[in-house]
This record gives sequence, C-alpha cells and structure tokens, in this order.
Amino acid sequence: MAKFLNTSATNYFLEELIKGASERLILISPFLKLNDRVKELLEDKNRLKIDVRIVYGKNELQPEEINWLRELTYIRTSFCKNLHAKCYMNEEACIITSLNLYEFSQVNNNEMGVHVSRSDDAEIYRDAFEEAQRIIRISDEVRMSLEKISGKDSTADNEDDNNEPSKLSTSKIAKKLKMKTDEFKDRLTETGHLEIKDGKHYLTDKGKDAGGEFRMDKFGVFFLWPESFTI
Repeated sequence: MAKFLNTSATNYFLEELIKGASERLILISPFLKLNDRVKELLEDKNRLKIDVRIVYGKNELQPEEINWLRELTYIRTSFCKNLHAKCYMNEEACIITSLNLYEFSQVNNNEMGVHVSRSDDAEIYRDAFEEAQRIIRISDEVRMSLEKISGKDSTADNEDDNNEPSKLSTSKIAKKLKMKTDEFKDRLTETGHLEIKDGKHYLTDKGKDAGGEFRMDKFGVFFLWPESFTI
C-alpha cells in the first residue's frame, strides 16, 4: 500500500531508493543541483554500472560539479522544458513528491510525498513508470560541457564562444556564412535541421544526422555543428 511521507520520511526513502537501485534509477526534478550525499550515492551507482537517468528543467550545477558529472559514464542527463514534476524511482519503488534534489529543499522546506511499491501497488507504479518514460522520450539528452562564453556578445542561446575542436556553434557557423545568427536559425528551420516548439528551437532527426548536437552548459542551451556544415 502507498505510504504518505513527510519531509524527513521523504529524505529517508529517497536515499534508500537510490541505494537500493540494482538495475535502473530515474531521477526527475526541475533543478539539477545535487547535494553531497546524493553525489556520493550516484558515484556508487556508477561504480556498479547501474543505468541512471536524470531529467531536469534547469541546470544549477557549478563548473566543478559539471566536470564531476561528465566523468560518470553510466549517468545520462536529459533536459526537459517546462518540467515541474518530481519523481524518483528504481526497479522496485517510486516516490512522487514536492521535494527537489538540492540540499536547501531537503533541509529548509516543508515537503510531502507518496512512496509507491511495485509489489504492493503495481498499477500505480506502472503508470508512474510509463509517464517517466514519456518525459524521458520528449527530453533532449545532454552531454555536459564547460565551454566558456566570453565577451559581451552572448547572443541567442548563449552560443557565441565554444572551444569544440571539430564543431562550431550556430553563431560561428552563421558568421562563416556571413549571416546573422537568427537568420541562420531561420534557414536551419526551413531546411528541417531545426524545428520550433513553443517558441524554442529543437534539433530534428535531420539535424542530428547532419552532425548537429544539442548542448548545455552553465550559461544555457545551444547547438553545435560540424565545422564544414553548410546549407
């Protein structure tokens, strides 16, 4: 039977859920900002080669944390726009809660949650798992990076300065083609390399096939393209 959780119980069961994951772990939270205890637990899951998916809507990691996350081979991160859900699950249990992953929420806020066991609440668990999979499908998988944006000209999508050796940002490709960044994005949309959803640009399958990459660093989201890319 599902259990009601207050703040302290939510923290306890979240830690137990992460520790107990032996096949998979899904962490869905609007804010990607991990406290030290969660980091320690995730490092252990990575050593055990457990498949971990983290879906977030806003990245608040510091540069050293981004470097830390990049080194964890079995942890994949995905960006989902307009994300407000908080759901944490492994292969046996699920927590649906108001609790975010970061320490302020876990220490200072009054939270509530519900703990669902797969064995006792199979239908609820299945529905939660299917919804978590849907959120993962509509999210963009992100390879964490620390490319630095320099100068004042951090234009649309914070793309202007990226030290990727074989790929360039949208704005740099546009500059090579003697186009404005927004004009080039319009052309990419016309050619099907990008698409617009809710006023934001997203990479299409055609864009991915052309070598385009969706990336995120602490400055925001942007796209990378092969240096030889042209339209």
